[in-house]
Amino acid sequence: MLLYIDIVTQDEMLSDAYDLKEVDDIAYEVDCTMIVVKEGDVDIGGNPSAEEMEEALENGATQVNNVVHSMRLQSTQFDKKSYLTYLKGYMKAVKTHLQENNPDRVAAFEKGAQTFAKKVVANFKDYEFYVGESMNPDGMVALLNYREDGTTPYFTFWKDGLKEMKI
Repeated sequence: MLLYIDIVTQDEMLSDAYDLKEVDDIAYEVDCTMIVVKEGDVDIGGNPSAEEMEEALENGATQVNNVVHSMRLQSTQFDKKSYLTYLKGYMKAVKTHLQENNPDRVAAFEKGAQTFAKKVVANFKDYEFYVGESMNPDGMVALLNYREDGTTPYFTFWKDGLKEMKI
């Protein structure tokens, strides 16, 4: 199994247990589902029927996003101006990391990140923001949005801001 670790904070952000799709050679997208958890439950990936989910919620359980729950992501807030300020600093940190570890990737990252960031900013109001477990403000902010159907949540992670760790 592969874990994807934030290069800045070392927080676990994602794993290959989820169906990853690469987007524009700059980001990963992963579809999420809502799961029901009770205190002490362990998520093994099964999806309950709608009736089972309603019954579980009545018994004091909560409904959570499976990626948020499994990776212990923490919700955070941004307005557009503060997000742009954050993004500028984060992209600089990723570029520095690439210059030290993969200099051949820097040009493609700069071009792709700029284009992708413009898409994010243009649709800023559609996103929810999550950081890793450490809540370090310098680390990656994962972007939660919904597919065209309006009900399927998915996360976007900056590909070059992650390193793979085999476990």
